[in-house]
Order: sequence, then C-alpha cells, then structure tokens
Amino acid sequence: MISKKGIDKVLEGYNQKKLVVCTIGSHSALQIAKGARDEGLSNLLLCNRKNTPFYKSWPVVDVVLTIDSYKDILSEKVQEVLRERNAIIVPHGSFVEYVGAGNILEKLNVPLLGSRVVLEWESDRKKQFQWLKAAGARTPKEFQNPEDIDRLVIVKFPGAKGGADYFLAKDEKDYSTKMIDVNLPDKVKADCMIQEYVVGTRFYPHFFYSPLDDSLQLLGMDIRYESNVDGLSRLPDSFGIEPSYVVTGNIPVVMRESLLPGLMELGRNIVKASKKLFPPGMLGPFCLEMVCTPELEFVCFEVSARIVAGTNVFVNGSPYSALLYDEPMSCGRRISREIKEAAAQDKLKEILY
Repeated sequence: MISKKGIDKVLEGYNQKKLVVCTIGSHSALQIAKGARDEGLSNLLLCNRKNTPFYKSWPVVDVVLTIDSYKDILSEKVQEVLRERNAIIVPHGSFVEYVGAGNILEKLNVPLLGSRVVLEWESDRKKQFQWLKAAGARTPKEFQNPEDIDRLVIVKFPGAKGGADYFLAKDEKDYSTKMIDVNLPDKVKADCMIQEYVVGTRFYPHFFYSPLDDSLQLLGMDIRYESNVDGLSRLPDSFGIEPSYVVTGNIPVVMRESLLPGLMELGRNIVKASKKLFPPGMLGPFCLEMVCTPELEFVCFEVSARIVAGTNVFVNGSPYSALLYDEPMSCGRRISREIKEAAAQDKLKEILY
C-alpha cells in the first residue's frame, strides 16, 4: 500500500511553483484541463493512441502523454515522468475504472487530489451504504437474496461503468431470467446489488469540500440522460423493449430552493461521517446520487467520491457557483484553485494523498 508518508515525501521534492494538473483523457478531462488553465496552472492528459489526436486538437490542453494502455500509468517509467513534471493527479470516473481503486491505493506513487482511501469506499457498494447510513441518509431497501424480492428493484453491478448492464426486476423469476442475459463474469454478477427502485425526481448535486477552511460548497446539479430508458418515455408503449440505463449525457437542473437547506445538511453529514469512517475523509469534489420522493424526502442510492461527468454542463459555471463566485467557476476550476491555494499556504499535504 502506498502510504501517506510516502506521498508526502514525494511532494517534498516537487517544485510547487510549477505544479501540473494531470488526469486521463476521458470523462471530464477537458473541463479539468480548462480549469487548470483558468487558474494559471499547466495540465497534462494521459491518453491512449486512439484518443491522442482528439485531445491534442483542443487548445485548452497543454501536454498529451500517449500510453499504450491505461494500466501503463502504474509503471515506474510513467510514474517517474509524472513526478519529474510535478504532476498532481485528479481522479475521475474513467480514471478509477481503468486504473482500479485497488491499484491506485497499492501501486500509484504519485500525489492524488483527495484521499485515495475514499475511492475504495466508493468502489464497494456495501461500504457506500455503510457510509450513507452513518450520515443518517435515507437509502433504498436492499435485498440480499433474489427470493426476497417483493417489489420493483434495480440490479446494479460494481464499477464506474455509467449504468451499463443495470436492469429492473419485479420478482425472483424476473431477476433470474434477466441475469442470464447479462454479459459479465460470474464473479461480478455475484457481487451485484439488488436495490429497491424508488420512484421520484432524480437529482445529482455536485459538492466540493475544502479542508483548508472546512467549507462545503454546492457547485452545480444535473440529471443523467440514460439510454434507452429516457427514450422509451417518448413512446406510448414500450413495445416490449427492455429498458437500459447507460448514461449518454447530462442535463442541468435547479432544485426547488426550499429543499436546499436539507440538501446542504445532508452533504455536511456525508463529510462528517467520512472523517469518522476513513480519516481524513472526503476531500474535494463529490456527488450524491439521489431521488426526491413526492413527500419531498431525499433517498440516496450512491456516492461518487470525485468529480462527476455531470459537472461538464457547467464549464462556465452554474446558477449555484454564480452565487458563490463573481467569475465562472466550474468544478474543474475549483479543483485547481484548491491546489493553488493549498500550495500558497504550504498545505498541499492536507489535500493530497
């Protein structure tokens, strides 16, 4: 396991006046790159050969480092290059999925924004629910055994795959029939989560927690556009088409203002619980994935413990960030501002692991 002391030692060798914001060319990379530029920092994207020409075509990208495989990030050769460039890695969904939360914890000897321990909690749905419950959040009912299904459920599989392979089931027979068609290894299937499907309005609020001043900010909010379930809503009848939940895009949304105090309290409780469960806890950007019921109750079904793709709709800021800043503030830019302010205060060790 890469120790916090080891990362702190790496940081001691960095030139803090020449820090480079680094991530994989995918997910929210362009937003992260622009955010670094907006804050006067350099950026570097790690891309495979297929995506290199695309990311090189964008003027907000400073450097593209081409690798054959995303697993190459774990090689000593690539890590040495990153350390020589004073790189700080910003994890996003694709980064966690391609490199692996376990590998990040065990093999990635490069400073990373936030606590890499939180990625382990994010990737384990059982730990996620432990975290949510510790924060006092209402969560959907879970079913440990398919034979116990007594209502509509959604079946989810581990990993940040954007909803791929998720399906609905109404009972054990329906579950068993649909599970046969899922093209995943038996080990992954066995690790699925069977979760009550809560009907309501979906919300995905984007938070940012800074340990520098113990502040929690709401930077934006979106809902996810999913294929093909959102397309089916346009049809008078499903025509026997089975819904799927692969995320294909994101749509901005503004929550009813009277609900915001409760939302912020929930966000603070998430941070507070994380500090107790896995110190130093949640640092930087995170997203709560939730449904608001007709009774105006929040039901949380997931935590994304890093920048989410829904923030891409707010590259020039959101209605919420506009209330906090007199300048466009994306989540990507807020990340780079945190890095810059921590460096100025000689507190990088407080936000990086």
